[in-house]
Amino acid sequence: MRSELGAPLETAGLLFMTTAGGTIISSFASGSVLKRFGTGLVTFVSCLMTAGALLGFHFSPSIIWLFICAIPLGLGAGAVDSGLNNYVATHYKAHHMSWLHCFWGVGATLGPVIMAQFISGQNSWRSGYLAIAGLQFLLVVILFFTLPLWNKLGGNNNGISTEELEGSNSGLDEVEANIKPMQIRGVKLALLSFLFYCGAEAAVGLWGSSFLVNVKELSVDVAAKWVSLYYAGITIGRLITGFITLKVSNRTLIRMGQIIALAGAALLFLPLPSTFSLVGFIMVGLGLAPIFPGVLQETPIRFGKKHSQTIMGYQMAVAYTGSTFLPPLLGFIAGHSTIGIFPFVIAGFIAMMFWGSEKLNDLLNRDDLKVVKNKNSTVI
Repeated sequence: MRSELGAPLETAGLLFMTTAGGTIISSFASGSVLKRFGTGLVTFVSCLMTAGALLGFHFSPSIIWLFICAIPLGLGAGAVDSGLNNYVATHYKAHHMSWLHCFWGVGATLGPVIMAQFISGQNSWRSGYLAIAGLQFLLVVILFFTLPLWNKLGGNNNGISTEELEGSNSGLDEVEANIKPMQIRGVKLALLSFLFYCGAEAAVGLWGSSFLVNVKELSVDVAAKWVSLYYAGITIGRLITGFITLKVSNRTLIRMGQIIALAGAALLFLPLPSTFSLVGFIMVGLGLAPIFPGVLQETPIRFGKKHSQTIMGYQMAVAYTGSTFLPPLLGFIAGHSTIGIFPFVIAGFIAMMFWGSEKLNDLLNRDDLKVVKNKNSTVI
């Protein structure tokens, strides 16, 4: 693309930032949009926007058009993420959420594979975008014909039991229920955890191979394979987690995942043979696997169904903020020092996420205790 369109290398980063900016904006605004138009219609229109944007990439005659197409690509992606995550959290079980994000991993793996096939076979990046746009338009057609199903399932509340709602932060009294979402206790801690989770996940994928090549002195191809195993750990971990959620609570899985990820990060900075670094990367991937879907599934339980859609949008916006800005920050610091700081920064990100998550759990436990006491006093 760079040679054909005559663009400098850093243009790719600017395009990514443009797409991410649109995603952050639409995530923040998704709460009111989804309440007004419904998840089904918003998902349909958003997928249509992203399909059109990808088709626009195929036809783009210049860099300017790539930037124009990047805007609907980002706006559509943010609305889909927020809408689907809240829909699954409020209407389905924890294992459905884990498998939803497992298949995100499958798609994230297949996308580059499809592009690589067209570039190596036909030497045409445009054909690659056309193929992916075609798949997206096929999804648009499916969504169009299944629009009635969204309304039909809208009344289904199988995802959250009455017991879960009553024993959670959603048992807010009427005064608290009418306050703004950002004023609900614990929301800021949840957003902080999301910020550092996504920063850690993206930073490992972006800078992991550089660390392995420059510090552990591995070859480029071996380093790339190790990082791919990290992503495989996330994808396979979410598939397995879907089954584990049938027996273990989300809160426990999130805590276990954070501990495993922190232990994996520790293996990266300890003076051990390079084989332990591979184990560390896989452990970080497996540890991160249950955290993202688990936290999203807990949103309506933690903060109530009334505000869950808006808070879900905030969480997705902060997630994209973390994955967009924290990895470049790590790169900037490493550029002025050494990439050897990589494992320490990753461990710091995970530790901050762990701290925010545990503080939130402590807050929710105290709220649960208050609800139980109020119920007991009412009975008396």
